Amino acid sequence: MERREGFEHQRLCVVPRPVVAEALARPVTRRLVVTDAGWFPRAEGHLRTRPQGAEEAVVILCVGGGGWVDLGGTRVRVTPSTVALIPPGVPHAYGADAGDPWTIWWCHVRGGDLADLWAAIGAGPDRPLVSLRSPDRATALLDEIVSALERDQSPARLLAVSGMAWRLLTQLAVDRRLPEHGAPLERAMRYLEERVDGDVRVSDLARLVGVSPSHLGALFREATGGGVLAHHTGLRMARARQLLDTTALPVAEVAREVGYPDPLYFSRQFRRVHGLSPTAYRAQRKG
Repeated sequence: MERREGFEHQRLCVVPRPVVAEALARPVTRRLVVTDAGWFPRAEGHLRTRPQGAEEAVVILCVGGGGWVDLGGTRVRVTPSTVALIPPGVPHAYGADAGDPWTIWWCHVRGGDLADLWAAIGAGPDRPLVSLRSPDRATALLDEIVSALERDQSPARLLAVSGMAWRLLTQLAVDRRLPEHGAPLERAMRYLEERVDGDVRVSDLARLVGVSPSHLGALFREATGGGVLAHHTGLRMARARQLLDTTALPVAEVAREVGYPDPLYFSRQFRRVHGLSPTAYRAQRKG
């Protein structure tokens, strides 16, 4: 038998569907609106089955215990610091483990921008889980969402909650794209960040993190949209901008600080990235 709610000390907010319909007709909240949200602590016996799917997308953040999600005929385990993402219209079921039931924060969302946000996260029936780099941040955002809806569900409040949901989903997209601590990509990125003052050979970096150069390049292209050297150049140019903005160092000295012994070559690289010379960049009015 399904146990949808009724857990001790739970928090639960359901926006009336006429209010949801009105929000979906307004200029901003029609792009994203939270329809339901809550917190279920140690949700013993929790079980939800939707053979026809749901109108909304479902976001479940596990912060303790464990549970499972059935999606597209495949069951996946959900453990702490993991988010399960269930798209609208897809048959699914989910529930808490019997021995150690999960504690979850969750929300349901609808809106015209949902498909783009889902695509940015890379979520789908075959990839429903996101491991969080910063679970406290996502937990705080869901807490804000629930707290706001507990106060009232006025147009202004729903607008504020839409912003929180946007931030939550984009944070999930970042966590899905960025590498886990200790993974080859994370180690390579950290190495490049620590060496903005010199050149790096892709083959040497690949050997250092234990993958082939081609595989390392593929990891960087998936995470950043560009290759290893393009990412390193971006880091060096970011450091150059910082020095040009915050110090009076001559351009030649800035070039040396970011690993370019030839200031003319540095200036050409800087112009290629920014569309203007280091001197012209420094002269721009900023802020």
